[in-house]
Amino acid sequence: MLTLPSEFTAIILAFAPLFFNGVWRCALILLIGAILAPGKRTVTSALRVTGLSDERRFQMYHRVLNRAVWSCLQASRILLCMLVAAFAPTGPLVFVIDDTVERRWGPKIFARGIYRDAVRSSDSHLVKTSGLRWLSLMLLVPVPFAGCVWALPVLTVLAPSSQYFAKRKRRPKVLTDWARQMVLQVQRWLPMRQLVLVGDGGFAALGLLNRLSRRSVVCVTRLRLDARLFNHALPPKKGAKGRPRLVGTRLPSLQQVLTDPNTVWQRLKFTHWYRSETNREVDVTTGTAVWYHGGLPPLTIRWVLVRDPKGKFETRAILLAQELKAHCTDLNQTPHQIVAWFLQRWQVEVTFQQVRAHLGVETQRQWSDLAIARTTPVLFGLFSIVTLLANCLAQGGALSVRQAAWYSKQRATFSDAIAAVRHHLWLHSSLFPSDSGSHMKEIPQALLDGLLQSACYAE
Repeated sequence: MLTLPSEFTAIILAFAPLFFNGVWRCALILLIGAILAPGKRTVTSALRVTGLSDERRFQMYHRVLNRAVWSCLQASRILLCMLVAAFAPTGPLVFVIDDTVERRWGPKIFARGIYRDAVRSSDSHLVKTSGLRWLSLMLLVPVPFAGCVWALPVLTVLAPSSQYFAKRKRRPKVLTDWARQMVLQVQRWLPMRQLVLVGDGGFAALGLLNRLSRRSVVCVTRLRLDARLFNHALPPKKGAKGRPRLVGTRLPSLQQVLTDPNTVWQRLKFTHWYRSETNREVDVTTGTAVWYHGGLPPLTIRWVLVRDPKGKFETRAILLAQELKAHCTDLNQTPHQIVAWFLQRWQVEVTFQQVRAHLGVETQRQWSDLAIARTTPVLFGLFSIVTLLANCLAQGGALSVRQAAWYSKQRATFSDAIAAVRHHLWLHSSLFPSDSGSHMKEIPQALLDGLLQSACYAE
């Protein structure tokens, strides 16, 4: 049986109750192998890096993904509870949600669809790609050893295209349907915590925001400049006939507010901005309104217009939606807090890039439906698990930042975190036990350090 370092035991063994004994042994090997393996994250690479290339019963490890009985949903719950305890024990929990496309081809991958490639496309050039669309809900928390906010995946689901449902003669589920289910599931897991959901313009849907706001979830998303905004409806007159009005008089659109010379702007300064920019000043103006579209219930929002006095980025509108209650003052959140929440959304793109660069997303080769539905969410969750393990090392002073004479690095990144975890596993786990002195060889310390550096920073 693989022996884990004492610092990692509590975190990794927290997932053991999800599996039967024999399955857990194989799952543990795959988990450690996925952390240590450079390049592709296949079952083969996990077995080879853990010294099991001669394992004749290799099919047992494949069955962990395509046949064994265990729940990804329960694993997400365990992971979320550990992240909250480690990084956000008090205060509101801020989540970010976004989708990404995993490029995959193959006739047996039935959930595969054709989607817009956000990385290769631009406003004037559209590129489509074949793959699987995943929707990921991530917890935004400050990571002490990194000195900044990271987006840590807690729940990732496969969101197939409408053609997938049409072939099975089922009603299609759009991204907002999946998002609603994911957020409400997290709320059931943590009923006593206030949830804040941050998303891009794709999640600025009245149906989604109304459902979440009625469940006391604070939502922050982008808003169209031409959205239909109204005043609150006046109470009906005594004796009036017919249905009461849902909204009041029409308000000027945000585009008109932007061009109105009488609009009062406030100058705000943000310590952290996009792409590591600091001390950025912007102009904002804000107000409250009722967002309404025919056939959908009206939604009370606070909107914030953000413009750059230097003219380097286009003006954006941000909305905050929350159910109005006698004791609720979330609509009175300051524009600075609303924009600060929205700025943290950029971290989700960083996480997407990191899981591709360091955890091998898009390199796995499963084609079974169950294995596909499990492998990518596990790799996303592995990002959060590595962060937890690295945090344990940082608390013990065992996390170092890779330095060079020509490169001074102040803060640890995910590459440093996974390298530190790999280094600790290589040195303090029983991956290659040897009970015979004939198997021991002496090598210079400098050579050992160089080999470990190459193995830990393989990407």
